[in-house]
Amino acid sequence: MKINKGLQGSTGEYTGSQNNEKPMKTYSQKYKSDKKMKKIANISLLLLVLSAGFQSCNDDFVNTKPLSEVPNELVWSDAGLSEAFVVEIYNGFGVGGFYEQEMASMTDEALFTHPNRGINTVTEARSNPADQGYIMDTYEYGRMYVRIRATNIAIANLKEAKFDQVKANKLLGEAYFLRGYYYQQLLRFYGAVPIDNKIYTLTDKDYMVPRNSYAECVDAIVNDLDSASLLLKDSKAAKGRASETAALALKSRVLLYAASDLHDANKAGAKSPLLKAYAKPEYIMYTSGSQTERWTKAKEAAKAVLNRAEFAYKLDLTAAVSAEEGTANYMALSLGGGSKMADAGAARDMILGRYFVDEKDERGGWVGRDNGPNGYHNWAGNTPIQLLVDDYETNDGQKFDWSNAAMASAPYQNRDPRLKATILYDGADWKPRTADVTKRDPSNQIQTGQYEIINAGGQKNTHFGLDTRKSAVEDWNGSRTGYYMRKFVDPDPAQEDQNTRQRIPWPMLRYTEAVLNYVEACIELGEEAEAKTWLNKIRFRVGMPAITETGMALKNRYRNERRIELAYEEHRFFDARRWMIAAETIGRKANIINITGTLKDGKKVTIYKYDPTNYSYKYVVSNIDPGIENRNWDDKMYFTSLHRDEINRNTKLIQNPGY
Repeated sequence: MKINKGLQGSTGEYTGSQNNEKPMKTYSQKYKSDKKMKKIANISLLLLVLSAGFQSCNDDFVNTKPLSEVPNELVWSDAGLSEAFVVEIYNGFGVGGFYEQEMASMTDEALFTHPNRGINTVTEARSNPADQGYIMDTYEYGRMYVRIRATNIAIANLKEAKFDQVKANKLLGEAYFLRGYYYQQLLRFYGAVPIDNKIYTLTDKDYMVPRNSYAECVDAIVNDLDSASLLLKDSKAAKGRASETAALALKSRVLLYAASDLHDANKAGAKSPLLKAYAKPEYIMYTSGSQTERWTKAKEAAKAVLNRAEFAYKLDLTAAVSAEEGTANYMALSLGGGSKMADAGAARDMILGRYFVDEKDERGGWVGRDNGPNGYHNWAGNTPIQLLVDDYETNDGQKFDWSNAAMASAPYQNRDPRLKATILYDGADWKPRTADVTKRDPSNQIQTGQYEIINAGGQKNTHFGLDTRKSAVEDWNGSRTGYYMRKFVDPDPAQEDQNTRQRIPWPMLRYTEAVLNYVEACIELGEEAEAKTWLNKIRFRVGMPAITETGMALKNRYRNERRIELAYEEHRFFDARRWMIAAETIGRKANIINITGTLKDGKKVTIYKYDPTNYSYKYVVSNIDPGIENRNWDDKMYFTSLHRDEINRNTKLIQNPGY
């Protein structure tokens, strides 16, 4: 039995897994990008209703067709039905990265607050083929192949469409893009997988397929994306749907990964005895060819995206903007045009996004509730750890250093302006508190420490911050790290996160990512001047000074810049692996900040507010209790295991190293 490809029923729909099971339910709500999509859905429904009406007039009820299905021949002879089929394949995007448990908490960016969810153990080197721990829907092996099968069906039928070929070619281009995208998700998570574009049926006798080589997977994905870019050339894409530029941007990512050390036999083998000893290295890396040539291809692919200057947002600066403007620019980029509180022009950076427009059922709109402070009745899900906070430079480009007394005494002052737009830290201004909390904090500031106050009797008491785990508001869902996620949360004061869904899109592909891809390829090819030119464009936009280093120092500055610019966007998980620095980054213990505020002599405060004129603050960094999460690194974690059930069903699959 073939495990990863849904069976084709009598309709043109894919129906889930292969074991004669019931059709798999869609795991995210229906993808809707704009009014046009709703119109398509209504047309499809009308056709079904009319079909039902005709059937009811037929006395020969034995020939009645299921009302919930559309015959295959009708789907591919009608432009609206074909489009509805292709649009449904986008549901494989899920809610982008806006799940309650985010991939950031599988890296040195964040910690997931609530235990016993699986995500708290994936960084402990204990995952195994029978219990892989938490895997997001958007990387899950079987789910991705369900979508790949749907693209195979669409591609086969759209090549010989029975309606306007211009329309068919656009849908065909989208199908090629989607197939490349889902294969790319598998490739960067598991290494090589079977590239199998056959449309299987119940009459097939053999459903088992071996893994292709890593090189073959890259070539197949690039070919799909090249086809997509040609077919989508000059066509106007609706929000949330593939375009020519999206195909170019995804190609840039794929070739950047392919050129990286993790996928070069010589580099990977030298850094990891486990990978060097793997009997099937072709499944995870190139075993021949030139890494320099691969970097050259990565550079060319990224430059093709950079040439689409209409997607660039404030990248024409020759000097750094002010810190205030830098924070505003970065916040606008992260909000992607989804908030009235930021420059909507920043949305041009979003080459492809997962948008949320249905306030009734779009789960991706709950980012603020899932991650916001408990003092606002939110859930504190994926909280930043101190390791991430420490990697934000000072505003003059220095590395933050706790041994520097001036820095340590005021750790959130004079920092990279992106810190303020990404992380809620102690004393940060935030939204108005809810009505039941307003009197406790009329200043609307984040409180993650403990502070002295004067009670009604004139005595000193300890006030536990409203956003701590000892909060007087809620004490079960506070941050364990002393921080909260701000990036992607709508700052609109009218947006009450616990009760209101937001409409901030998830960035699937950004122009800025392509710029960083280009910078990295240039550094690897020794073209440092060009690399710094583009890297500093990004820094000037956020109010940071130019980078001037060379050699390894430049590479390290670039890597930190990518870490900060793309924080919480699912890049760190893969970047640390492909650079082969995971042991010293992701493998570190998660750490936290402990903050105390002591009243200065003669000061009397009855309602706490962050104020250095009244308080002396002390900041102490410590590791998280290992009983909550005990992070370690094992080289087998460079690639996720293929689940034991998958290997049992498809005996031609060979497991990844170390499992």
